[in-house]
Amino acid sequence: MSRVWNFSAGPAVLPEEVLKEAAEEMLDYRGTGMSVMEMSHRSKAFETIINEAEADLRDLMGIPDNYKVLFLQGGAWTQFSAIPMNLMKPEGGKADYLVTGGWSKNAAKEATKYGDAKVVASTEDTNFTTLPDLDKVEFRPDADYVYICDNETVYGVKYNKYPETGDVPLVADVSSCFLSEPIDVSKFGVIYGGVQKNIGPAGCAIVIIREDLITEDINPYTPKIMSYAVQAEKDSMFNTPPCYTIYICGKVFKWLKKQGGLQGIYERNVAKAKILYDYLDSTDFYQAPVAKEARSLMNVPFVTGDKDLDAKFVAAAKEAGIENIKGHRSVGGMRASIYNAMPVEGVEALVEFMKKFEAENK
Repeated sequence: MSRVWNFSAGPAVLPEEVLKEAAEEMLDYRGTGMSVMEMSHRSKAFETIINEAEADLRDLMGIPDNYKVLFLQGGAWTQFSAIPMNLMKPEGGKADYLVTGGWSKNAAKEATKYGDAKVVASTEDTNFTTLPDLDKVEFRPDADYVYICDNETVYGVKYNKYPETGDVPLVADVSSCFLSEPIDVSKFGVIYGGVQKNIGPAGCAIVIIREDLITEDINPYTPKIMSYAVQAEKDSMFNTPPCYTIYICGKVFKWLKKQGGLQGIYERNVAKAKILYDYLDSTDFYQAPVAKEARSLMNVPFVTGDKDLDAKFVAAAKEAGIENIKGHRSVGGMRASIYNAMPVEGVEALVEFMKKFEAENK
């Protein structure tokens, strides 16, 4: 059986090179006589795996020395609670949220359980197809942090610049654009994301946090496993970490280095997205609802304008070896997630199918 073109939003496509390496090491990881799935997280072999993964991630992103890197269980949903639990003051805590899609909306709603989480800007009135005018957003100078979702997976919206928050730490959920382009880590207090969209298998979140934001003076109801202070002190080893996921992430980090690092992969991502967006802009058969200045390089939603025709497209695409092209249940239509590991040939195959489907269904 040949591999399909997998446009899933997550868990998502991984580099074939990485999958083949993992397959070769499945039964015997570098002479240990066991799989990484089987070895102790306290072993020297796994200690090397996680240390190399962190070192490569720091190198890729240019992470300053005063930031901690945490490999934690759970995805972004867990961090929707962990962020306010750790960053909001235990008494009178407050945070400002910019809502640009379903994930930031969910994060803001979750944060209201732990303090004053205020939505200072929302694009829900445009069905999350635009970005807020950051020059008009008023942030509270005494907020504990400002929160954004850099790339909204469902709606395909990506920030083209970041809010200026002064002394208030900026927190960014980067789950679906993690390692897709260069980023200045020093502009953020916290950068985090679930790895299952653009880096590895499901089961792990990476949190990159400035050390001065790590404190034990946090919400008293915070579970110990969700305390950044506890996890940082134990170097992500307070409890058994998601070992195999971290192992795959480490391989992806090395693969990214071979692609020219984040600048190299960014240039490739721009070229891939251009192929798809250029076609969408050239036809009136499909519509791409997101404003051009807010378009994501990673998640590209589109529709025909007819629900029955959309369903026919999804079914026909599957027959053609194009999988997971159906849009999120909350918006319908189609969505192509063209993460780092999606080769340009996959995007070209999708566009050729779209042209054929258009010709047959006009």
